[in-house]
Amino acid sequence: MFKFLSLLKRFVPPYKKYVLLSFLFNLLSTIFSLFSFAAIIPVLQILFGLQHVSGSYQIWNWNDGFQYILEAVKNNLSFMVDQIIQSVGAPTALFYLGLFLTVMTAFKTGTAYLGSYYMIPIRTGVLRDLRNQMYKKIVSLPIGFFTEERKGDIISRMTGDVNEVEVSIMSSLDLIFKNPVTILIYLIVMISMSWQLTLFVLILLPFSGWLIGKIGKSLKHRSTLGQEQAGELLSQIEETLSGLRIVKAFNAEAKLEARFSLLNEKLRRTYNRVNRRFNLAHPVSEFIGTMVIAILLWFGGVLILGHHSSIGAAEFIYYLVIFYSIIAPSKDLSKASYSIQKGMASLDRVDRILNTENTIQEPSKPLPFPPFSDKIEFSNLNFKYDSEWVLQQVNIVIPKGKTIALVGQSGSGKSTLLDLLPRYYDTTDGGIFIDGNNIKNYLTHDIRSQMGIVNQEPILFNDTFFNNIAFGVENATLEDVMEAARIANAHDFIIATEHGYESNIGDRGNKLSGGQRQRISIARAILKNPPILILDEATSSLDTESEKMVQDALEKLMMHRTTLVAAHRLSTIKNADEIYVLSEGRIVEHGKHDVLMAIDGYYKRLCDMQSF
Repeated sequence: MFKFLSLLKRFVPPYKKYVLLSFLFNLLSTIFSLFSFAAIIPVLQILFGLQHVSGSYQIWNWNDGFQYILEAVKNNLSFMVDQIIQSVGAPTALFYLGLFLTVMTAFKTGTAYLGSYYMIPIRTGVLRDLRNQMYKKIVSLPIGFFTEERKGDIISRMTGDVNEVEVSIMSSLDLIFKNPVTILIYLIVMISMSWQLTLFVLILLPFSGWLIGKIGKSLKHRSTLGQEQAGELLSQIEETLSGLRIVKAFNAEAKLEARFSLLNEKLRRTYNRVNRRFNLAHPVSEFIGTMVIAILLWFGGVLILGHHSSIGAAEFIYYLVIFYSIIAPSKDLSKASYSIQKGMASLDRVDRILNTENTIQEPSKPLPFPPFSDKIEFSNLNFKYDSEWVLQQVNIVIPKGKTIALVGQSGSGKSTLLDLLPRYYDTTDGGIFIDGNNIKNYLTHDIRSQMGIVNQEPILFNDTFFNNIAFGVENATLEDVMEAARIANAHDFIIATEHGYESNIGDRGNKLSGGQRQRISIARAILKNPPILILDEATSSLDTESEKMVQDALEKLMMHRTTLVAAHRLSTIKNADEIYVLSEGRIVEHGKHDVLMAIDGYYKRLCDMQSF
């Protein structure tokens, strides 16, 4: 329950107006229901000839005390009904009472609807805010977080778990805000009518509450297990879709089908248990409510027949109607508690992401980031992901306008070194300096705004050519995009498509060849026009013809820019101003291509292996 209250505290304050309106109309609905039930007393008195003509109208004021005022109100209402019966007769009085009951019921149902009406913006608004927070958090988390988490599980939390919060918790908000008010007011009326009967009821109710709570305790654990299994299932679906070519190439369909079927069966069994427990709430609460009614009927009858009760037979029927009216909101409240327990498991999984600490901390007093003007320096840099060092004692100086190449075998630390410059990760020791200032003193947004990145695997979106090239560049015109595409050697194949720059490129650009996708990435970097350029194996996955066109586009992109290049292929790096050779995270050689070839060391062996 504490977790539920914290959820309300976090998300409900912006909707205080709707909360107050909903509370007000639910309160009015409860009051009107009491008035409509009250018509039962005179009806019964008329039908069974129990009406008693009061002597006179009883005057009272607010200083007379609650009990006296209550008696006066009961006396005066009875007096008014008796006067009506005497003046118009019993049949007409019954008609008026029926009309009164109809009007009160109309007010009751109308205000109940308005109570629910003003609850809807709270439910939908809180869910919108939760989704926005989740997405914002995921976008803000560092790259390192996603190397530890499965994408499918994260998607499951953003979809399945958030949806479960909506179904289980937010759908219960109406009951949580309305039913306690209804129960409290009904109990006050019941106490005012007969404290003995109400005390007897309050002795019986804790037992039913204990039993319902006992059944519901295991729901949260089971629901957590179910959501985790749903995350596993979604992960397998995501992996299957991403690797469908390999699945078919290795005839592994049957193997994956068996694995999926096993996970699916586990999920089915878990949700069987959860839903069986959940559906137990209604019959248990109904049985307990009926049992309490039967005991109350017996106890109240004994009091009335023994002339020990403060209420008569007609009032006792009214008392039972009120009590029975408590059972429905009590059952709904118990069902809501089940739903909340079920939804809290999903909220816990959502909160694990929302409460994840961002390891890339922004500076409390960031320095302004002027246009890059001097040099980039990696100084005594060390870095490790967990326990193993990936980079050690790296020292590199990159003057403005120069091209620096990083070479080495796979796993030597080239890509990691490039990832440290835009602060995808933070250095473990040492630092990276731009124009003499540590990049940790700048906002990451300012750092990345001056960098263009072209990766080995082009990252494109299921959108048009225009939107992919203009991605991240505000107010880009079609002319700007077309010029960038021409420089990247992409304009010709773009305009050859049916809708030109408005053609959709498919999921991850799957309608394009590898070379075409890479040239779109280069056009995107050209349009951004960054002073610092990072090229991470930008041509390593291309065929020779595509590589030639991409290399030509890269050379145009690199002109007059400070460039860091990580590459295997000699064609990409031989014209670099300085080449740094990495092995097991350390710089073992550096210099120009001809100098390193003359040394006849590690770099020459790499080139010879490539030539071979």
